Amino acid sequence: MEKILNFIDGTYCESQSGKWLDNYNPSNGAVYSQITRSNASDVDRAYTAAKAAFPTWSNTTLEERSRIMLKISNLLEDRLLSLAEAEAKDNGKPLSLALAVDIPRAASNFRFFANAITQFSSESHESVGLQTMNFTLRQPLGVVGCISPWNLPLYLFTWKIAPALASGNTVIAKPSEVTPMTAYLLGEICNEAGLPKGVLNIVQGTGPEAGQAIVAHPEVKAISFTGGTETGAHIARTAAPMFKKLSLELGGKNPNLIFADCEYDKMLAVTVRSSFANQGQICLCGSRIFVERSIYDKFKSDFVVKVKQLKVGDPFEAKTNVGALVSKSHMKKVQGYIALAQEEGGIVLCGGDEVKVKGLEEGYYLEPTVIEIEDDQCRVNQEEIFGPVVTIMPFDTETEVLQMANSVKYGLSATLWTSNIDRTMRLSKELEAGIVWVNTWLNRDLRTPFGGMKASGVGREGGFEALRFFTEAKNVCIRYE
Repeated sequence: MEKILNFIDGTYCESQSGKWLDNYNPSNGAVYSQITRSNASDVDRAYTAAKAAFPTWSNTTLEERSRIMLKISNLLEDRLLSLAEAEAKDNGKPLSLALAVDIPRAASNFRFFANAITQFSSESHESVGLQTMNFTLRQPLGVVGCISPWNLPLYLFTWKIAPALASGNTVIAKPSEVTPMTAYLLGEICNEAGLPKGVLNIVQGTGPEAGQAIVAHPEVKAISFTGGTETGAHIARTAAPMFKKLSLELGGKNPNLIFADCEYDKMLAVTVRSSFANQGQICLCGSRIFVERSIYDKFKSDFVVKVKQLKVGDPFEAKTNVGALVSKSHMKKVQGYIALAQEEGGIVLCGGDEVKVKGLEEGYYLEPTVIEIEDDQCRVNQEEIFGPVVTIMPFDTETEVLQMANSVKYGLSATLWTSNIDRTMRLSKELEAGIVWVNTWLNRDLRTPFGGMKASGVGREGGFEALRFFTEAKNVCIRYE
């Protein structure tokens, strides 16, 4: 059985405890590999390697850092198929999605920040008449921690690592123990690209053991975390008293506001995708759908027809639209919310049942589910489900739908469908979300800031925002005669 090891100081190694975790293939429910189970002693070992590598890496020229990162990007592209197959097997997502999105985006993350660091300039301010010049240094922090989730494993792992490395930091990174495979494979790619030993260290294991050890380590200068809101709150409680820099990208319960003047056919096609892409396991999925009453009945009918056409099945079959959920426990959680919705008076318009795929009967498959609700304050409309489940309900006025859209504790993204430019400007300003998509969804430019409001997080990732996070600003003031 394949062993998934730590990558510390440029070398693969087992955890010092000698303990292991089972790694499941969601498509068939079988254990197919084992993960070395790390703890604080392994994090200490990774820190020692990262600390030793920091002086050289932080003083490596921007051109050399960029060259190595571009090489990593190219190697990720060269191994597109094998990495996508590993992601589909480890996560349960359709292979087609991993080929089109996950691995290309991981390569793009390295390429983007490899180029961005060469354009990340310092600032100067001349005080005319006072013979004073101020300039700002942007210096790497030191050893930083990056902790990523299971829904977009390599995609979000590299989204954190790339700007940290580009900025001159050395990194201790932990992927989710639910989907560790592609992070494990990244170590080999980094060695082939010539990344110096100790610059990137990948520690495998659980959040309470390995993750907590990274967060609590007294010499780790910053934590970049993507995951659940409760875990983010725990990280903040641990890291804030230690004065670590924090970037927390947390949960979402994103509204999709559909007005009657939208481009209907385009809206319908994109809304199906924004509801159920990656089995609904994307923090940006539009899980609360509000439709203007004049087109509500038509939308409900058309949407249900489209959703019923989605094929649930083997992630490795080309015609599969919806693969397996990431784990058995997560599927049970999602099923619990479907039952709760019915208890609250919701009507299941389609889906809701477990799917038995021929030859993969032990896999974690669930029908895409559409639930009609009457009260936007019901739990199923307020709490993050993170699965192939959406709610729909009508609205009458712009004021009403804005109030409902902003009524949750989250504020990550929102999608607005309208051809009215005045409404677009009004609602884009008033929606409590870090990202507002108008007549589109998941349309990303890596230069733009990414993050949420309220319980959806703290700070922003992407573009120069990420490079600012992973550097410390230092003002130097010089008086001259």
